[in-house]
Amino acid sequence: MSNQRDNLRVRKLPKAGIPWEELEQRLAHFKKDDFDWRQGRVPSYTYFFNDETMQVQAQAYTAFIGENGLGAGRAFKSLSYMLEDIYAMGLRLFNAPANAGASFTSGGTESVFMAVKTARDQALDKRSINGMILATPLNIVAGYSAHPCLNKAAHLLGLEVKRVALDDEYRMDMAAVEEAIDDKTIMIYASAPNYPYGVFDPIPALGQLAIRHRLWLHVDGCWGGFISPFARQLGYPIPEWDLGVDGVTSLSADIHKFGYSAKGASLVLYADATVQAYEKFEFSGWPRGTYATPTFGGSTPAGAIASAWAVMAHLGEEGYLKATAETMEATTSLIRKINELPELQCLQPNGESNLFAYVSTDATVDIMALADQLETMGWFRGRLREPLAIQQGVNPAHLPVVDDYIAAVKAAILEVKGKGKRAVYDEHSY
Repeated sequence: MSNQRDNLRVRKLPKAGIPWEELEQRLAHFKKDDFDWRQGRVPSYTYFFNDETMQVQAQAYTAFIGENGLGAGRAFKSLSYMLEDIYAMGLRLFNAPANAGASFTSGGTESVFMAVKTARDQALDKRSINGMILATPLNIVAGYSAHPCLNKAAHLLGLEVKRVALDDEYRMDMAAVEEAIDDKTIMIYASAPNYPYGVFDPIPALGQLAIRHRLWLHVDGCWGGFISPFARQLGYPIPEWDLGVDGVTSLSADIHKFGYSAKGASLVLYADATVQAYEKFEFSGWPRGTYATPTFGGSTPAGAIASAWAVMAHLGEEGYLKATAETMEATTSLIRKINELPELQCLQPNGESNLFAYVSTDATVDIMALADQLETMGWFRGRLREPLAIQQGVNPAHLPVVDDYIAAVKAAILEVKGKGKRAVYDEHSY
């Protein structure tokens, strides 16, 4: 198989171009080595609702595959129309005040980067006297469970991240947050939910803390943004977390996750649009003229904008409620059925999101050996290091295969137990 695959690869530019028909066959062959995300075998990376939505996603993207987001509003007014609509829908969904603003980015990492960059530049402006910056390096206080993209942003922007302890429910510990704040702190960073454990940080309390200390509060809703509002409508125990919470300054939410658009689509939203003066980049010191961008990217795929606009309009509130109902039904069913297995236990609390993790309660079942075994059976697994656990993200594709997955877990347990399998790993393995 590997020799056949290697023979299909292209290691240097061919002298004569390869016809599309042959390339299409090669691409299909390459995909045979991938885990089957349409059948719920992947817990993250892909977010699949149904074929109809994917067709809208793809056709809208293709319709604007040649345009460039850098030219929105100038060469391509159509992109401005769509962006304005996307912002309006997003701001309404996340309970933004009347004077709020938004920007479109390539994903959660860029959305977080832009929020951090905007907060930093505002802080540098407000904390300077005669051009001299005070109390640097500046820092951000975040929970131990905050997404690593925060540290990436801080690294690029010359900031420090102070990660604080979590409480017994895997949320940011409020006392630890308050203790970590000092005269160099510019931002508190909260998760809705956090990615390791799927629980929400105490955002209303953090909002009050941010107000008291006059700090920026960013809420990372990149995972939960486009599912939490609908889960709450359906009666699931979703805490308050969005721009409607006093003290929240900015929020990030990925449309290409549970908004079901093509990859490359996220939002960063601001409770007060005036701070976006610190978000943009502008440069005129070259022959061509002024170069200005609202976010990090220059040339950007217009297809991502068109796909986000089309999918949001196509699904509407009813479509998102249906997708969320299927996702949360699969989540609660998986949690219940895993907890029924004597060897396994889901971490608590759970059910606030479509993310959870489960540990081994049986010394003869090494949880990472179990993950390895499941992957040999075609189920790609998320892995958690603290504690050692299998992490499960859920989307609508998992609902039809809940029983198949539980059957696979049972078979994997028997295999690991029967052969005494142990995984070999260190702190960098997962």
